[in-house]
Amino acid sequence: MDAITGAWDWLGSAANWAGEDGVWHRLGQHLQLSVVCLVISCLLALPVAVYLGHLGKGGALAVNLANIGRAVPTFAVLVLLTLSPLGKAGDWPTIVALVLFAVPPLLTNAYVGMREADRDVVEAARGMGMSGSQLLFRVELPLAYPLIMTGLRSASVQVVATVTLAALAGGGGLGRIITAGFGNYDTPQVVAGAVLVAGLALLVEAVLVVAERLCDPSRGRRRRARVGIRGGDAPAAGGSAARGVRAR
Repeated sequence: MDAITGAWDWLGSAANWAGEDGVWHRLGQHLQLSVVCLVISCLLALPVAVYLGHLGKGGALAVNLANIGRAVPTFAVLVLLTLSPLGKAGDWPTIVALVLFAVPPLLTNAYVGMREADRDVVEAARGMGMSGSQLLFRVELPLAYPLIMTGLRSASVQVVATVTLAALAGGGGLGRIITAGFGNYDTPQVVAGAVLVAGLALLVEAVLVVAERLCDPSRGRRRRARVGIRGGDAPAAGGSAARGVRAR
């Protein structure tokens, strides 16, 4: 039987979606593990990146360490952690390995976003007498928002795809469907598991793209600017930065 046709038949069987080894149960485990890893990664990486980006100090060291972290294979880290005493602590080897995997894109994008915030707007806000916290939350973070969300999307898709490795360490998730397929020499089941993981990663990417647009703090201002330009009320070049700050 062709593997693609067999995978389609496997996915179409209600028996493969029910029970503790079924798709729904494994999908729930996969999402739970992914969310835990992403929340921990965001709590670790974003405050550090935003603070260093605001200060403009220490960022190069943090970004270089993050880049070194990218070069370490997640599977190798997972194997080492599984063989360590931490290997007896349930899903924690997988969580630690995936947090190390997700931190670099979050840290790098957030720091670069903060440092590449339009300096004219930042200086205009500082000249208007804004305090450090006002400058951070009302000017720098909204300007860094696109790059921060890009890092979050990248980390989320990577984590959702890589959580599959948890099955190799005895964990749950959609990876168990793939490993079970390998164990049973069932190629259609392996293909079906891979399709489910790929589909979930694409779905997460799409949801985050929509969320990014809906939550964009500059969304309303850009819409008003477009309406103003169509109505012939285009702003003059001079002083536009200061007006942008006041609009916040």
